[in-house]
Amino acid sequence: MQVRPFRAVYPRKKLITSPDSFFGKVKEEYPVFRDSGFFKQRKQDGMYIYRIDEARRSYTGLLLLASMEEYEQGHIRVHEHTLAAKEQRQIQLLMHRRAVVKPVLLTYVAVEAIDKLIKKRMKEKDPFVHYYFEEEDEHHWVWEIKDEKTLTRLQKLFAEEVAVAYIADGHHRTAAMSRLRRQAEEEGLAPGYDYLLTAFFPTGELDIFEFNRVVTEMDHLSPAGLMARLSALVDIEPLEKYQPPREKHEWLMLLQQEWFRLRWRPEVLEAYEKEEVVLDVSLLNELVLQDLLHIKDPRTDGRLKYVEGPRGIDVFEQIVQKSENRIGFVLYPVDIEDFLHIADAGKVLPPKSTWFEPRMRNGLLVHDLSDNK
Repeated sequence: MQVRPFRAVYPRKKLITSPDSFFGKVKEEYPVFRDSGFFKQRKQDGMYIYRIDEARRSYTGLLLLASMEEYEQGHIRVHEHTLAAKEQRQIQLLMHRRAVVKPVLLTYVAVEAIDKLIKKRMKEKDPFVHYYFEEEDEHHWVWEIKDEKTLTRLQKLFAEEVAVAYIADGHHRTAAMSRLRRQAEEEGLAPGYDYLLTAFFPTGELDIFEFNRVVTEMDHLSPAGLMARLSALVDIEPLEKYQPPREKHEWLMLLQQEWFRLRWRPEVLEAYEKEEVVLDVSLLNELVLQDLLHIKDPRTDGRLKYVEGPRGIDVFEQIVQKSENRIGFVLYPVDIEDFLHIADAGKVLPPKSTWFEPRMRNGLLVHDLSDNK
């Protein structure tokens, strides 16, 4: 993997009295903040260790630039299709800001030598950036790596040990950068989009959460009719209260304030035994949402709402229980090995299949595209 350091732009911390407010506005207001003097640039290139401490756990990765050639040659792999409207929005933002304010989240199979180097640097040096975000109860820390020996060592390790990486979050931003790069080449313009600001987190430093579903209208089916149709596909077990799915192929349904545990019948799974990976979200989309509830396109049907797993089951229940005609489905998270296998095979996951963490902040470190040479 071709990677390189960069000369980071970062906020003047003494001017920021509310990190939640300031960083919440950077996505749209970065040019105004920059021109007003809220940001300054490091004097030399570096790579950056980025750690996020949440109440649940900590995540540690590396911020650096990755060559767009790696993406265009398939070494940075995707798992979802992009939408034209969202891609257009990212192109507009990149051209407006002339900067990347949030890294694309990549994951890769851990390399022991890289892990050791990161841990050693964190022990030896103090972080040069730290912000506490009160709303989410998160600490974000950044350590700088700027000595030439270590930077060269990291570049060599990525070149020799990291053959592929996988986009966890940032498909539209990456596609937008690629489109701008091709346009610049066609018009013979100076390079500006050859490197992408990325955050490399090993798979063990990444969590995959489920994206749960809420159907707001049952239309033609009564609750009893739905249960009857479902019983041909799944074994149904009533629950006295919510209990999370315990494993793959087990999922939950919330219907008229009652919880049910569902497991695909063996004959249903046998019909897909030739598939290398069988995802619960794919079966749900095809056999339940489409065949039973007539939701043909999960991307666009207004009756389908998505609720990220980290929002918690209380929020999910509140959304479902706004109407007796609503149904909620809680899924078991996609396994990391299934995710990697699908990306390696050049396939994509169904829409809203995964919610990845950590979630990074806009503007903590910025890559000025005028330096992207």
